[in-house]
Formats: sequence, C-alpha cells, structure tokens
Amino acid sequence: MLRKLILFTFVIIAVGGGAIAWLILNKPALPPGFAGGNGRLEAKQIDIATKYAGRIKQVLANEGDTVDAAQVVATMDTEPLEAQLRQAEAQIKEAEDNRRTALAEVAVKQSEFVYSDKQYIRSKELVVRGAVSEQERDIDQAHMEMSRAALLGAKAQAVRTQSAIDAATAEAERLKAEIKDSVLKAPVRGRIQYRLAEPGEVLPAGGKVLTLVDLSDVYMYVFLPELVAGKVALGSEGRIVLDATREYPIRAVVSYVSASAQFTPKTVETAEERHNMTFRVKLKIDPKRLRQFEPWVKVGIPGMGYVRFDESAPWPPILQQKPLPSNFNLLWNPTGSANSR
Repeated sequence: MLRKLILFTFVIIAVGGGAIAWLILNKPALPPGFAGGNGRLEAKQIDIATKYAGRIKQVLANEGDTVDAAQVVATMDTEPLEAQLRQAEAQIKEAEDNRRTALAEVAVKQSEFVYSDKQYIRSKELVVRGAVSEQERDIDQAHMEMSRAALLGAKAQAVRTQSAIDAATAEAERLKAEIKDSVLKAPVRGRIQYRLAEPGEVLPAGGKVLTLVDLSDVYMYVFLPELVAGKVALGSEGRIVLDATREYPIRAVVSYVSASAQFTPKTVETAEERHNMTFRVKLKIDPKRLRQFEPWVKVGIPGMGYVRFDESAPWPPILQQKPLPSNFNLLWNPTGSANSR
C-alpha cells in the first residue's frame, strides 16, 4: 500500500508539473514594451426579427451557416397582405375611372358656362339698345350664375376623385412595403448563431427569428494592470492568438480602453491577479485579415491577447504574422447544412 501511495503521488506530481510546464511553454515570453492577457473571442450579435406580426413561411438558414449581406434568410406568410394589395389596386382603378368621368363632367359644365356667359353679355348689350327686356337679361344672368356654380361643383368633384386615387395609391404602397419587409435579409455578412423560430410559428411585431454573428466586427477583451494600461494608446498594434491556431497570430488594433479601473474577472488564472485593479482593453481584428480566419471565428473560443505599448519594440518571433499555407482553407470544415462539403 505504501508503494502504491508513493507511486500515485509521483504520478500526480508528474502530471501537474507537466501541465504547468505546458502552460508556461505555450505562452510566449514577452520582452519589454509588451503586455498580454487571456480572453475569449467576441463578436457583435445582430437579431434578425420581424417588423410586423405574422406567420413564418420559411426559414432558409440553419445554425452555423455563413450568409452574405442582403441574403434572404427567412420569409413571412404574405397572402393576407397580397389580398389587401389587390383590393387597393382595384380601388385605384375605380378612382381613376371616377376621375375620368368627373373631368368629362367638368368639360360639359365649362361649355355650358361659356355659352351662358356669352348669352348674358349679349343680353346686357341688347338691353341698352332696347332690343330685349331687363327681365330677359336677369334670366340670362341667373343661367350664367347657375352654370358657374355647376362648373365649380364639377371641379370640386374632380379634386375629390384625385384625392381618392392618392389615398388608394398610398395604401397600395404601404402594403407593398409590408410585403417587402416580410422578406427577412441578413444586414451584414455573418454566421447564424441561433435559430429561434420555425415555419408555422406566429410571431408578434419584433419577434426574433435568427441571431447573426457579424463576421466583420470581431474582437477580444483583455484586462491589463493599471501601470501598463496607462501606456497603451488607441490604435496601438496588438495580436490575438487563438488556442485553435497558435501558430498563426492575428493582427489586431486597440480600439477601446476603459475609462475606469475594475476588478479582474474570475477568468484570470491566478488568485493573486484577481485582486489587482485592471483596465479593460479591446483588441479588434483587422477586417481584411479577419476574412482569412473566418473558420475560427466562434464566439467564446479562448485565446490570448497581446498589446505593444512601446512602438519601437519589435514583435517577438512567436507573435509575428506568418503567411498562410496554400491549403489553409482545406484545414477546416465549415458547420451548417448550407455550407456542408
């Protein structure tokens, strides 16, 4: 039993020592002018949601699929809207027919007014010469006034028919906009993180269908001691080393440094470091370089972030960027049914 206990203790020490050595050897020794910390890859998440309440007709993307900007990812049932649109278009045609009738009536009333006005002018001239009586002149004047009022009424009716056309046209345009908004498209190139709804489900306005990870805005937060964070300038160059691709450091830039110190989160490895006050520093990956590392862009993947606060210090060899091999894209298999190979 004593031998077994000694052997077991030796194995535990050997395994623990090997793990500690592995952690030490896999973290590059940083020369002066550099600082680093561990973190997790993060990305902006965008919810693709319905604008109006309705029933889902199709969901065209699965979790893990990579979609391009403006790609259709889901559609809503638009049959009720299309029926309303046909009704609005019929109302437009009816209003246009009514307007043509009203304009014809205006033309008739215009002719009647012109004739009665001329008749009244002749009557006034003939009264002066005694050819007609004043009573006949008054009758012609009344006819002229009546025809003028009828003309004004016909013109008002024509204006009302144009208003009816405008109202029906606006209703049709609103329905077309709703039908267009019923086709949900990806706002940016990204990867589907969550599929939150299925065909046949009825969602309220603003109901979420998919959650998208923006593949052009990927970053990592690291926490640096206050003595180091004060030397880091916005725009400083950095590196992100993912556990999945340690041999290929990713270039990044410092895009944000928190304005106030905070306690280091519990993800920091040693208890001593957790008692220090640190500043949160955001390392954002260059979008052009990021496109080459899209297969590894997964929210939550662990890694290390490094910052150079001394611009004159050269990057150590282990953190220098390396050209990607020609078969780089063959080293991975994208997830999701739409991208399966």
